[in-house]
Formats: sequence, C-alpha cells, structure tokens
Amino acid sequence: MGILLIVLIVVVLFIILYIIALYNRLITYRNRVKNSWSQIDVQMNRRYDLIPNLLEAVKGYMQHEKDTLERVIQARTAAMNCTGVAEKSAADNALTGTLKSLFAVAEQYPNLKADKNVMQLQEELTSTENRIAFARQHYNDSTMEYNIAIQAFPSNLIAGLFGFAIQDFYSVDETKKEVPKIKF
Repeated sequence: MGILLIVLIVVVLFIILYIIALYNRLITYRNRVKNSWSQIDVQMNRRYDLIPNLLEAVKGYMQHEKDTLERVIQARTAAMNCTGVAEKSAADNALTGTLKSLFAVAEQYPNLKADKNVMQLQEELTSTENRIAFARQHYNDSTMEYNIAIQAFPSNLIAGLFGFAIQDFYSVDETKKEVPKIKF
C-alpha cells in the first residue's frame, strides 16, 4: 500500500508539473504575440511621423494636387486611431494606397525628384516600409506558433481551461500587397 501511494503521489506531481510547464509555454507564446504586435505599432508610428515631413516637402511642388495630399492625411489619421489587428490592417492598406497615389502624382514633377529633403524622406520611408513588412512577418510567425500551441493536444486542454484565445493574423489586402514604389 505504501509503494502504491508513493507512485500515485509521483504521478500526480508529474501531471501538475506538466500542466505548469504547458501553461508557462502558452504565456510565453502569448507574450511573444503581444511583443510582435507592439513592434508593428512602433514601425507604423515611425511611418506616421515621416508622412507629415514628406507631405510638407512635397506640398510646395504640388499646389494643385491638394486632393491627393488631403487623402494621405486622412488615411494617416484613420490608421493612427485604429486598435485591433483587423482594423489596423485595413487602415494600413488604405494608407498604403494613398501613398501610392501620392508617389504616382509626384512622378510628374522633375524638380521634386531632385530635392534632397524629398530624397532623404524617400529613403527613410522605404526603410520604414521594409521594417513594417518584417514586423508583420514576425507578428504572423509568433501568432502562428501561439495558435498552434493553443490548438494542439494536450495544450489545448490547458488553453481552454485558462481562456487562451486564437489571435488574428495581420493580413494585407490582396490588391495592395506590394510595398509602395517611391520614385522621385
């Protein structure tokens, strides 16, 4: 009877330790998702900060293209006020579209292409777009790892017990998947 009790205690302790390990792994994955989302926010804020400088540099050359400039400003404002993954993703797609329009219109101004401030802003914005793409990829990788962990057996039992929920992936509108081409 004594050996059976010891074996039972060891098995129960093993199960408890296993549950704790699974729970801690799920917490780690969830925090990775939060961190990677935060990195997207950091890069998007960098982008939002660059846009007014770019618009200011371009404004003097494009007096009669006010409509395009206003759409970029509105899209930036809308994107800055979004919260959730789906909402942020849709607003980002809209902002990318308005930036493409701005750069297409800017192609018509040869003096603008040669402006040093515009060239520097172009370089910074291109770099930021690359950082955003990397941050999105990292977020989706972290989200995939997290979602797999909370759906796979036996961790799905622990995830369900403690309320871990599936996270949305960051998606880009099919028509706007490419990074804006910036040519001045």
